[in-house]
Order: sequence, then C-alpha cells, then structure tokens
Amino acid sequence: MTQDRRNALRSTPDRRRSEPGGPRRLPLVSVVIPTLNEELNLPHVFGALPAGLHEVVLVDGGSVDNTVAVARQLRPDVVVVRQTRTGKGNALASGFAACTGDAIVMIDADGSTDPAEIHRFVEALINGAEFAKGSRFGEGGHSHDITPLRRAGNMGLNLFVNQLFGTKFTDLCYGYNAFWRRAVPVMDLPSTELPAPADGRKLWGDGFEIETLINIRVAAAGMRVREVSSIEHLRIHGMSNLNTFRDGARVLRTILSEFRRRGALRRAEAKTEALTRAANAGRVVPVLAVPGGKWYGTVDALLTAETQVPRAV
Repeated sequence: MTQDRRNALRSTPDRRRSEPGGPRRLPLVSVVIPTLNEELNLPHVFGALPAGLHEVVLVDGGSVDNTVAVARQLRPDVVVVRQTRTGKGNALASGFAACTGDAIVMIDADGSTDPAEIHRFVEALINGAEFAKGSRFGEGGHSHDITPLRRAGNMGLNLFVNQLFGTKFTDLCYGYNAFWRRAVPVMDLPSTELPAPADGRKLWGDGFEIETLINIRVAAAGMRVREVSSIEHLRIHGMSNLNTFRDGARVLRTILSEFRRRGALRRAEAKTEALTRAANAGRVVPVLAVPGGKWYGTVDALLTAETQVPRAV
C-alpha cells in the first residue's frame, strides 16, 4: 500500500472514539450472513450469535423457502438485504454496503462457522489487527467438513499464494473473517450496482473466489493481518453449492489475476512518482536571505552566488 492510501485509511473517522478522557468503548459489530434456502439452519446459527451485536445483516440470494421469514421470526431486528446479482461474492459485497458498525464479521448460514467464535475475531481487531483471518489449519484450528481432495487443493493454492505475495497464510479459502469497516474500499469488490451478465455468468469476484480475492488484496495492500484459529463444523442441513474443480479453478485464476493486478498497480504508482519528481525538478523555490541581509532570490541563484563570492582567508 502506498503511503497516501495508508494515510487515507488511517484518517477515516473511527466511531469507537469516545469523549476526551473517557473510556474507549467497544466496537459496534455487524455480522453479515449470506443465505440461499437456509431456513432449517438459521435457528442454530441465530441461536449461537453472541449478545451485544450492533446488527445482523442477512443477505438473501433469492431463496424459495422461508429463509427470510424465519430470520425475521428469530430476530425481529435483523437487517434483510437482497443481493443484486448471484454468487457469494456479490452477496457479501451487498451485505458490506449495508453495514453501519465499526467492525464487520462474515460467517456462513449453514452452521459450518461457529458464531461463538466471533468474540475472538473482534479481540484480534481490538488488539491491533486490521483484518482477522480465520484459519482451520493453524494451531488450534480444525475442520470436520473438508474432504482430503479439497484439503490438498487448499494447501497447494495456499503455498502458491505465499510464494507469490510473501504472505504466511495457513488457510487460503476459509470464509470466516472480520475486519474494520473502513477496510472495505481496499478490497475493491465489484460494484453491487453493475448489471448481471446477459449470458448468465458471474462477474469476476461474485463467486466462491471471493475469500481468496479478499485475503490477497488486504495482504497486498499492506494491512495488518492476524490469523485466528477456527473450527469448521459439518453443514447441518442441505447440500453445499461449492464445486471442488470448478471453484478451485476460479481460485487459481484469481491468484494469477491478482498477481498481474499487483504488478500493474506498482507500475502505475512508479510512473506517477516519476512524473511527480520530474514536475518538481524544475520548480522555482523562492528563498529569502537571513534577517538583515540584502540578498534574496531562488535556490539555484543562491547556490550560484555562493560559488562566485570569494571567501575570506
């Protein structure tokens, strides 16, 4: 991340600030839950949510069951958002846009991510992280759901990302993450206002590649990333929409495209810096003499005058 971008991120108002001299309040936490026909799983997920949350944002992808009705029955204050296109990536982007809290936590609606772990992700943010990344394979983590094939694929893709981007991830494709809301612009997700492609395909970033895309972009931007160990559980009801080979290919394509994107951004930044230096090179800076002196002019003229004036022996 360039210094200008980091300064812009740091200068974003922090809603956790309290009155001068007063205790620093805890952050307001928004939880985003993408859903598609999850009415049978919501009682478990909502029942495990910790108390004191600022808001729960449920993003519905066009469920044909009673997902939305069940959510409102379980939690009358739930914020229901209709995603604008299809895919988990678009659902998350739609949910992030609706959040009003200081911190955002993204979990799944199938019961695989444990809402009881939310406090550990928020603690990581409070203790200095800008992005708290869940890991099933770090110390203390585990998965009851991943297959040997998916585990091997995740390990290979994880190693590839670490080599390309200099990261130290232990779990690339896990969707349990938390971050300060001011970090959303850094992710540069596809606009929720863009129309869906006429051929029915997903926009890049609208599918299951979203976790990989977010993880890489926040790391490449220089944000402070801290892994949080997490235990992934089996889906309670229904079948997963994840396809090992199709979505694995999208993840691999994401890694390669993000590597090219980072190179292009670096070249653009270097070009901008070079143009700035060139523009400043010919700038005339007026310089006044010391008080009581008779000389004034520009830096170049002052240096020339100093070389021409004989020094006293």
